[in-house]
Amino acid sequence: MSNKIVYIKKYSGELEEFSYKKLRTSLQKSGTDDTVINQIIHKISPQLYDGITTKEIYKKAFSLLKKSSRISASKYSLKRAIYDLGPTGYPFERLISAILKQRGYKTQVSVTLQGESSITHEIDVLAEKEGNTYTIECKFHANAKTVSSVIIPLYINSRFLDVQEKWNNNPNKTSFLKQGWIVTNTRFTEDAINYGKSVGLNLISWNYPKNNGINKNIDKYGLYPITTLTSLTKREKTLLLEKDIILTQDILTVTDELKKLNFSSSKIKKILSEAKQLCNTQLK
Repeated sequence: MSNKIVYIKKYSGELEEFSYKKLRTSLQKSGTDDTVINQIIHKISPQLYDGITTKEIYKKAFSLLKKSSRISASKYSLKRAIYDLGPTGYPFERLISAILKQRGYKTQVSVTLQGESSITHEIDVLAEKEGNTYTIECKFHANAKTVSSVIIPLYINSRFLDVQEKWNNNPNKTSFLKQGWIVTNTRFTEDAINYGKSVGLNLISWNYPKNNGINKNIDKYGLYPITTLTSLTKREKTLLLEKDIILTQDILTVTDELKKLNFSSSKIKKILSEAKQLCNTQLK
């Protein structure tokens, strides 16, 4: 490992001093053991140069990790795999719905609700638990640079209040519409988070709140999207997404669909093996 200081280019275009500690931590989060991590760092170190992008470093680490453990490589690729769920936000909505189900909520995806102002509102996910109902707005971004500013919670809160008034004034409703949520796969600005807190919106991003962001919930419940699977090509992932096969756990029940897409028996076996391991393992 070289002692030379190298400046890398982040997604934002900013330069930042390369940190072996950050690389090590990201690999550890994938469940990779220290021996493999040391080997990867040893091989990547001499390939670093001023101006190398974080994306290039990721590709190098992913390629080396994949040779050692496909499961660890799948987990390591999780953040980028979420971006690959695009271009529509529907697969992301399905993912959030699945997470909420694991947390004990009853959920519906793509629901239309009437507001007090006589305007109808499209709700990405409607979740109910213990007599309370929650509206969840999913903000999916295919670009890591895109963040949700304070404009988003301002708009979502006004919609929520309109729907809440209509819902809670309806004597036929059996639950109380309690809170609006916003979930994004990137991040919120500080102003957005502060505004959300002030009006009671629940904001969830990739790693916010700490230890309860999207990443932690996916790892906790093993709800990995099919885009994490290293046994699938990009084209094959797209084909499956078009068939509404979003999660690795979905693949375990659609062997016939895989056959219809002309996957060979050996290919199907490899896909199912990786999917099972991802669904049944949790990070250390």
